[in-house]
Amino acid sequence: MSFENKIIVVTGANSGIGKETAKALALKRATIILVCRDEAKGYAAQQDLIAITGNQNIDLMLCDFSRHQSIKAFSEDFYKKYDHLDVLVNNAGLVLSEKQITPDGFEWMFGVNHLGYFLTTHYLLPALKKAKKARIVNVASMAHRFTGFDINNLNAEKNFSQFGTYGLSKLCNILFTRYLAKELEKTNITVNSLHPGTIASNFGISGSFFYSFFTAKVSKYVLKTTAQGAATSIFLASSDAVEGITGEHFSDCKKVIPSMAARSEKNASDLWIKSMELTGIKEYGII
Repeated sequence: MSFENKIIVVTGANSGIGKETAKALALKRATIILVCRDEAKGYAAQQDLIAITGNQNIDLMLCDFSRHQSIKAFSEDFYKKYDHLDVLVNNAGLVLSEKQITPDGFEWMFGVNHLGYFLTTHYLLPALKKAKKARIVNVASMAHRFTGFDINNLNAEKNFSQFGTYGLSKLCNILFTRYLAKELEKTNITVNSLHPGTIASNFGISGSFFYSFFTAKVSKYVLKTTAQGAATSIFLASSDAVEGITGEHFSDCKKVIPSMAARSEKNASDLWIKSMELTGIKEYGII
């Protein structure tokens, strides 16, 4: 798969596996749009990647994935500069130790980790449809296995726990992937999800003391590096081996079977309907 003239969006790209994914795809000479919340951190990552890869076609756009209007505004900025999109890597996410509410009124992990993917894909779908062949890559997590699906607890209405609520948001990523793949069956777009592995990065620093200490300190000696963690994202975004494959879940660049809750068509349908209702979208991908 040649990447000359390919346009790729990577969300949450200023650090961690997002930045590593962007770097690998920039080295393939694609045009990369880094989508970051923090302008200073995003600019630093942009300049770093240009220096490392020698690729001058690395753009920076800003977006706060906790806000619907910010995602919409980002998409409007995108359409001012680009007429199509070849690959969308939904990577931006977070883990929190205490329940917090987004400006739009959602539990923060559900709002960013799931609705952020849902809305970003919605607004960029017309651009993906204009590509000859396009791919959507959704970064999920093995954490989805440690929770069940409760349509009435998506916003932690009943209960909140750091691992359970985070796991539910990642379960939503897989259910969203499965449902969207069916919606896009007759298009030029494939969509797959992945578990990146447990990464030694700064991802857990917003969680509990134990979680932050373990992920940021102790686990560096036993877990994957960010480069290793980005391997499956890069594989799904660029490998000829997954040409035409859609609706699947991957780990270590191989198809794996997610949890029973993640394979449920009812769960996927219920989540889709609820997500449309919560975001006020009438027709998905029509903007």
